[in-house]
Amino acid sequence: MDLKNMIPGGAGEEQAPEQRLSKEEYAAMKKQQREEVWAEVDAQAQAVFQNGESLKGFLDFMAQCNTQKTPNLLLIYGQNPQATVVKSYDYWKKEHRSPKAGVHGYTYMVSTEYEKDGERRTGYTISKGFDISQMSGKPLEERPQRSMEELIHAVLKDQPVQMQIADNLPDGIQAQYIPKQRTVYVQNGMEENTTFHAVNRELACAALDQHDGNYVRRKVNAQAYCAAYVIGKRYGADVSGFHFGKIAEMQANGQKDPQKLRGFLNDVRQAAYTIRNHMERNFGEQEQAFSKDDFSFEEPPKQTPKKEKKGKQPER
Repeated sequence: MDLKNMIPGGAGEEQAPEQRLSKEEYAAMKKQQREEVWAEVDAQAQAVFQNGESLKGFLDFMAQCNTQKTPNLLLIYGQNPQATVVKSYDYWKKEHRSPKAGVHGYTYMVSTEYEKDGERRTGYTISKGFDISQMSGKPLEERPQRSMEELIHAVLKDQPVQMQIADNLPDGIQAQYIPKQRTVYVQNGMEENTTFHAVNRELACAALDQHDGNYVRRKVNAQAYCAAYVIGKRYGADVSGFHFGKIAEMQANGQKDPQKLRGFLNDVRQAAYTIRNHMERNFGEQEQAFSKDDFSFEEPPKQTPKKEKKGKQPER
């Protein structure tokens, strides 16, 4: 009698190839895997700068996606430009979500901590990430639509960079970050959309200032321009005035060293996330403030107490 069909796994499960490898072979396999993934990251970085439209497409993705490290942004974008919230399997499991039938995760770098020579260090492992669209459960709530006034207020409130109105800026200068004063000077009275983008561009410049005396505007202004676009795109501002052909040309249409291209994109990411996190904190504070609710309870009308008629007082 053949019991294989009656006892699950009765014949013993076949070992995965990784389990049959020696320690040296396993290390070599993992090294090759990392090299292949980094080659894909570099190829994607070069493809992003092929022209203005390809750069715009990646910046659109950065705007819609949850916070990620630059290599993961490039990896995920190459696999699914429509992804919005990509997390590890373990993260989704803690959120009580599981992958839908038939879906496959995306190649993804997961941060890890390990100990070496008595020190705690941070590294990464090549794993799989899953987009929210691939997971069971209710979809996440959509971001609320904010008015331009709300967006500008969220950018400016409690800003660690000093902001100052300047009515005497040179012609053609909408706003400018001056590193010695660590101040952004901005024209008053501009159209709201222009004000929002100009302020964000200069705050991005400020975010890229290392305060080591080596700040040079021309080395960061292209990255700051891209970061301002990412913020505008994420929060629904009109971004039709942005153009990226010149920036792609500055990067030799992707023919530069991939590491330098990744460095450029990492600057964009850092600056955009700095502004985005500041705005989200301010939006969160708004949720904690007292506000009148549309669904408050009506109080019953107050009844005026009836005056009692005084009867005739008895004679004493």
